[in-house]
Amino acid sequence: MIESGTKDYFCQMTKYLQDLFAGQQYDANNFFLIAGPCVVESEELINEVADKVHGICKNLGIPYIFKASYRKANRTSGNSFTGIGDEQALKLVKKVGEKYKVPTTSDIHAHEEAAMAAPYIDILQIPAFLCRQTDLLVAAAETKCIVNVKKGQFLSGPAMKFAVEKIRNAGNDKIILTERGTTFGYQDLVVDYRNIPWMQEHNVPVVMDVTHSLQQPNQTSGITGGNPKLIGTIAKAAIAAGANGLFIETHPNPSIAKSDGANMLRLDLMEGLLGELVRLRKALVS
Repeated sequence: MIESGTKDYFCQMTKYLQDLFAGQQYDANNFFLIAGPCVVESEELINEVADKVHGICKNLGIPYIFKASYRKANRTSGNSFTGIGDEQALKLVKKVGEKYKVPTTSDIHAHEEAAMAAPYIDILQIPAFLCRQTDLLVAAAETKCIVNVKKGQFLSGPAMKFAVEKIRNAGNDKIILTERGTTFGYQDLVVDYRNIPWMQEHNVPVVMDVTHSLQQPNQTSGITGGNPKLIGTIAKAAIAAGANGLFIETHPNPSIAKSDGANMLRLDLMEGLLGELVRLRKALVS
């Protein structure tokens, strides 16, 4: 168990994460970063984002995982963009990982997608709304990939022990849990930072999904809103609370992004934010 208030609480990195980042040079005391656009819109876009974020992380000593969804299955409106095609998008994500020599991740939405996606990516991400789907968790576990489960907006951190148990019982101990806010009323989320140490008690690294925690679900227009001005606040508080990693979706021009533009970080703001977070992390573990 990770003990609150100790250096290990902030710095612990499991063996499977050490193996995942073996090809990168980084500060072992740093948080790790999962970042990229919400969805694969084009090869040009994902390369632009990966090139920029990879360079920043390399300079700051942050281990980096590239993220882009090959398909968006959980859209509010049936008219929303879902992707360019599963196989084409997965191939592009893999190509980015090979080009920049970084691990990659993407969402899966049904149990049959696990085996399909696993050859292309290093981490299978389970969306928050699906975190209780037993067949999905078991199928992801059976690929032997790292499985990152986002905490449902309707669950507490301690309740995520059941998702962890399902994956471990299927023979896979390579698990990450991600906090992404809790439903508050009908159209807002709040972050309970107690969930970070609570989920670490399951003996897994915990990530703070900074940008999705700022979503403002909209049942009227069918387009989710957000509050990106608070990205820095959420991220800094997560580092102070001991998060092992951060998840930040980013786009060169969020206003024209095809998914989740309302809560993404503008790409040219990434370097300044990460610099602040690295300084905060160093102050906490010194």
